[in-house]
Amino acid sequence: MAELSYRPWRAGDDQTLLQIWGDAEGPAAEQFRGELAPDADEGVWRRCVVAEDQGIPVAAGVVYTSALHPERLWAYVEVARDHRRRGVGAALLRRLREAALTAPGGITPLRTKAADGTVGQAFALASGFVPLQRSRHVIVRPGTLKLPVFGDGTEQQSSQLVQDLATGSVELSDAVGRYYTSVHAWDPPAPLSVGKAQQLFLSDAAGAHGAVVLRARASSAFGPAAPATKKGRLRAFAVSYASPLAVEPVLGSTHGGEQPTEVLLGHDPALDADDARDAVRGLLALVAYQHPVLLEVDDSMEALRAAVEPLLAAGLAAQAGPDTVILGD
Repeated sequence: MAELSYRPWRAGDDQTLLQIWGDAEGPAAEQFRGELAPDADEGVWRRCVVAEDQGIPVAAGVVYTSALHPERLWAYVEVARDHRRRGVGAALLRRLREAALTAPGGITPLRTKAADGTVGQAFALASGFVPLQRSRHVIVRPGTLKLPVFGDGTEQQSSQLVQDLATGSVELSDAVGRYYTSVHAWDPPAPLSVGKAQQLFLSDAAGAHGAVVLRARASSAFGPAAPATKKGRLRAFAVSYASPLAVEPVLGSTHGGEQPTEVLLGHDPALDADDARDAVRGLLALVAYQHPVLLEVDDSMEALRAAVEPLLAAGLAAQAGPDTVILGD
């Protein structure tokens, strides 16, 4: 094989490379392909390198900043199948690491993600990356969890504990932001203001459709004997997204042909472990009572894992697709 040449990304490279590469290895690779673009310094800082064999692009790599997770740079390398195991990927990664030395803020550690068991994961591990986090998409079938009794079971108290909440709610935005920060301690996000959390997770642009919350019992500042004057604190939340996420039927997990609705399910990170598990399990039973739901479950989401893993073991929930693994320096 003739020695390859390396150059920055140019217009039209995407069309050539997509023809050579074929289908992406999975959603993560598909997402990264969308980041292959000319170098940029404004907004998202990006450097993209293309490998050519006798003038024909055969491989590419990109490194770029993340405003939400600023302590590492995203990196991705893809090589045509007939050029793999020849050091092309390693050469591209070396050039990306050199480019990272010029990234704003002096941030040089890298991260990437790949579907479990893919060539991309194997390459990352062989290149010295280590697993940081594992994530799964899980479909929960309708009625798999018995509905808990909320409060004393009366309609009055149930309506105080389980409430619909506007996605523009400051209280909800604050809870979602704090939860996201708590379950991403392994790759700390930038400070999430209420407004930023609302924009990222609860806005129309994010696809947020509705939200239901589970509250603690209301209490009075004058003691348990006095009538409660304030609503109870928010224990857990479930945010649904407008467009159902199309997935292949898994082990009969769809319900009458109904596609599951994507739901972000979390809790107040100030809750103790038992309270968090109880709140998440109760709210999951409610939102999945009549319709299938699709959850993204990270290993760091301990309360959600505690609710979902017994369902997976019993065949009452099913995983959609392989695990996604995030790896980094």
